[in-house]
Amino acid sequence: MAGTRPIEVHSGQGGAMPEYRVLAFDIFGTTVDWRTGVAEQVAEIAAAQGVSLDAEAVADDWRGRYLPSMRRVNDGERGWTYLDTLHRESLDELLAERGLDFPEDVRRALVRAWHRLPAWPDSVPGLARLREKYVVAALSNGGFSLLTNLIKAAGLPFDCVLSAELARRYKPAPEPYLTAAELLDVRSEEVLMVACHSWDLDGARAAGLGTAFVERPREKGPHGADRPGEVEVDVTAGDFTELADRLGC
Repeated sequence: MAGTRPIEVHSGQGGAMPEYRVLAFDIFGTTVDWRTGVAEQVAEIAAAQGVSLDAEAVADDWRGRYLPSMRRVNDGERGWTYLDTLHRESLDELLAERGLDFPEDVRRALVRAWHRLPAWPDSVPGLARLREKYVVAALSNGGFSLLTNLIKAAGLPFDCVLSAELARRYKPAPEPYLTAAELLDVRSEEVLMVACHSWDLDGARAAGLGTAFVERPREKGPHGADRPGEVEVDVTAGDFTELADRLGC
């Protein structure tokens, strides 16, 4: 809740806050609750197949393959492919490891679980406030179709969708961050990247963007989450409402 804890704000160079024009938001974990959304859909789909499984463990395992799969693309081990394909390959691997043989239509439905995830309670009201002063953009490794479907289903008030698909590189490589600034016709330092993941904020900072850490302590369930102070940032806030307070919205 707003006002429950102090929000740290600094320029990173000891001066005044930069004049941001664009706020770019990470989606999975920062804006939406991927773990709850994926686990609930996995449980429902598996039950319809008469299969009993630990849906939260499946969701955690699936998400655990997320960064390694994208790293192989960024490192040139394979050509560009969008996130749905990477999710499908990871799904096939984890199902095989668990001895589960779901048919093709069920596997497609499971991949599309990532297209419909619940927003954190503060996301919609916080974004609505921030949008009054800034351009608010979704900047995610999700594919363009995935993000469009997810944002529409969750009612998230973004001004635009900036998928890594546009840069054909995945965060934390610099290209997605720099492409976002280029497409919105602003300097990189006029973009504030908002995320709950240190790897994302480190990548944005290296690309010359401002950085805002938003806490999501329940993102990974009982497995912990990135915490304030673990990464150098320009702004730290407890949620999107606190971020709006600090940025004067």
